[in-house]
Amino acid sequence: MTIRGFLPLIAATLVFNCVAGVEALSPKRPISQPKPTVSLPVQPPWKVFTAPDGRFTVLMPGTPKLMFQTQKTYMGEIDLQIFVAEPPKQEVAYLVTYNDFPYSYGQMANPQEILKNVEYMALRTTQSHLVSQRNIRSSNGHPGREIVYVNRGGKITKTRMYFVDGRLYQVMAITTRKQQRTLSHTITGYLNSFNVVLKA
Repeated sequence: MTIRGFLPLIAATLVFNCVAGVEALSPKRPISQPKPTVSLPVQPPWKVFTAPDGRFTVLMPGTPKLMFQTQKTYMGEIDLQIFVAEPPKQEVAYLVTYNDFPYSYGQMANPQEILKNVEYMALRTTQSHLVSQRNIRSSNGHPGREIVYVNRGGKITKTRMYFVDGRLYQVMAITTRKQQRTLSHTITGYLNSFNVVLKA
């Protein structure tokens, strides 16, 4: 498998496997049927989440779930760590994922080439069209890229990617068009809150 074959596999996996709840819409009730009186669940408070290894922090709505995935590549097995938070009663998922590359590759790799390939594969594997892209940097100066894309089902993904010391981070928000209109500022605040903690 080439470099393009594994860098962003997590993008397709996350969109189709980890956020099934984003796809579900509540069925409409007939007009004549009275609506039952129910109390809405308490929304989880946003709080700073620190990665178990201490290498990033981010604001999350509640405590994210941790998942693992291993991808076989020509370099050997690449381990992916995925942190997912899905607030109740909202069609949105907030995710942070990262993978480490073998040391020798991580030292030689061109960060911009990696980020470009991640974008290419994210669009191809999710069959999405690109809405916007821009080069960015982390709060401590590491190279990154922000992309926004929409898949065939109308789900909108806004992702910021960073390549730091041989590690690829992807910070994502996946939502519907309708929900995106009400959560635009929240999603931007979430993405802005991501910080890489440099190794001592």
